Amino acid sequence: MTIFVAGPLLFSNTVHGHPTLSSLKSCLHRRYLDDITFGGSAKTVAADIREIIRAGAAIGLSLNVDKCELITYRDFQVNDALLQSFKRVELEDVSLLGEPLFVGAALDSAWENHC
Repeated sequence: MTIFVAGPLLFSNTVHGHPTLSSLKSCLHRRYLDDITFGGSAKTVAADIREIIRAGAAIGLSLNVDKCELITYRDFQVNDALLQSFKRVELEDVSLLGEPLFVGAALDSAWENHC
């Protein structure tokens, strides 16, 4: 028996084809399935996330803040309440799809596990 789960595919097609995504102002916004990564000034990123929340609510989707991460330098001050509600991750601990992005603890751990 073959089972095909269309949920993630349908969700991705719905979200990624939505006109809201082309109107975002962050200098970086990349999407993969149900994940969206934003980069830019805290003010612009927060505004884009609020727009995603607004547009999502209009079609019955909601942002799961418990799964959101704010990736910043250790000493970066965050003044926006929405961004403050995200789990904070320092650059040295960042990985994307299981692979480290910067020199630091995540890379050290990955190197150790692969060798």
